[in-house]
Amino acid sequence: MQWIAFDYVRGANTDKVRVHYPAAVLIKPQVRGHKLRFSGGLAAGAVAGVVSGLPSTLHALATGRDPLAAARAAGNLLLPADAGSRALLFAGGITHVALSLGWGTVLAMAVRRTSLAPVAVGVAGGAAIAAVDLGLLAHGPMGRRWPLIRALPVGPQVADHLAFGTIAGAVLSRG
Repeated sequence: MQWIAFDYVRGANTDKVRVHYPAAVLIKPQVRGHKLRFSGGLAAGAVAGVVSGLPSTLHALATGRDPLAAARAAGNLLLPADAGSRALLFAGGITHVALSLGWGTVLAMAVRRTSLAPVAVGVAGGAAIAAVDLGLLAHGPMGRRWPLIRALPVGPQVADHLAFGTIAGAVLSRG
């Protein structure tokens, strides 16, 4: 319905559309094809992935903890906890890039499917991602597989997830 209404608005008889379908001029145009959604999600995930670790890094520095502990913990998703520090950091980088790009694409799809502001969708998405990543997986029954993640303080990790969603939403609002 939204797609047809917008195609009709672009037609010659736009006055008739505004009289009979006043919401038609307010509806977001649908993107034809998935390329724009996909690339927008990748861009949002890339930017948010680079910046969103700042809350936990600042917390680690302020409390005298290891600022790279979260990166090694991400590597624990791919490698056992007793793997070497360099291997865990490398695996953590790969994991973080993949998850950031994936969640950025999911948020881009969510933004396109709602009329809410992209930043609001991003914040809600960041909270949902935190609930899944930290609540269900890391601290749920499966979390026994990832002791390095369970050892991290939860508050800064939630802040990272909220920052990710907010930044991704901001990037998506621009494009």
